Amino acid sequence: MTASFSTLAEFRDVLSQAPAADAGATAAAQDRNSQLTKPPGALGRLEDLAIWYAGWRGTGRPELTSPQVVVFAGNHGVCAQGVSAFPPEVTVQMVANFEHGGAAINQLSKTFGAKMDVHALDLDNPTKDFTQDAAMTEDEVVAALVTGWNAVDADADLLVTGEMGIGNTTSAAAVAAAVLGGDAAKWTGRGTGVDDAGLVRKTEVVAKGLALHDTTDPLEALRCLGGRELAAMAGAIAAARAHGIPVILDGFICSAAASVLFKTAEGALDHCVAGHLSAEGAHRDLLDALSKEPILSLGLRLGEGSGAALAIGVLKAAIACHSGMATFAEAGVSDS
Repeated sequence: MTASFSTLAEFRDVLSQAPAADAGATAAAQDRNSQLTKPPGALGRLEDLAIWYAGWRGTGRPELTSPQVVVFAGNHGVCAQGVSAFPPEVTVQMVANFEHGGAAINQLSKTFGAKMDVHALDLDNPTKDFTQDAAMTEDEVVAALVTGWNAVDADADLLVTGEMGIGNTTSAAAVAAAVLGGDAAKWTGRGTGVDDAGLVRKTEVVAKGLALHDTTDPLEALRCLGGRELAAMAGAIAAARAHGIPVILDGFICSAAASVLFKTAEGALDHCVAGHLSAEGAHRDLLDALSKEPILSLGLRLGEGSGAALAIGVLKAAIACHSGMATFAEAGVSDS
């Protein structure tokens, strides 16, 4: 299913028409869970995750065999304001590292049996500096949304989206502030590790962007303040919903991109869980705003989809227990 939208208005319509979870499959999974050889609730959140996954896959006894990890890369004009500890050239260099299998996300994808794809989005043409102009035109942001949408493998049974882009924590902070409310200081963190002076400068840059643009519409916030990789992640997450593919969200940047969908259409992230709590300071506030409880909290702040990829293992374990365990009747064990 290729993207069927060519404007932001059409994308909004696609979000509003997204399918819901299969209520029958959810009920069947709940019924099976109540019969498994364990005390009620003994597997804690693993039980909830398995039932959630079953509803989106349309079967009461699901399997997870074909996860997909997609990493999107983009460059940001706002880097001209000195917001990152690394130069923009690192984005291109890291894309090459992904393509040659040398990054953390390559190892994690391999460990959990995920197909990994990398999409570099017009790296020679950074978005505009959002303190001076809108980061993207409508055609540019729609092109990035379409790239994300079309990157999703319809045969996958789980999606993780990751990102690479020097300067993108600045962009993500600006998007989060515009979409969820609050001042620049609430959402701006150290990203790649800027010092105190760098954090002050970065916060001022986010505030300037917020003051310049009318971002009352979440999709306009994405266009004016976001980056191509943020838009691509949003497009991929939306496409997964259309395909009935559950999603594990990664850290701060991925969650900021997802917040655009969350504020654009009610229930737009019902097919998503949060993979982890990032060490980027505002991630907890972002997850609270999205009503998502992280599966893991390991102090990660790498991006690339790394925290979400780690959570694939937990979700696989949840589904293996749910679908593989015997019921009391099958095991000949008394349940009372």
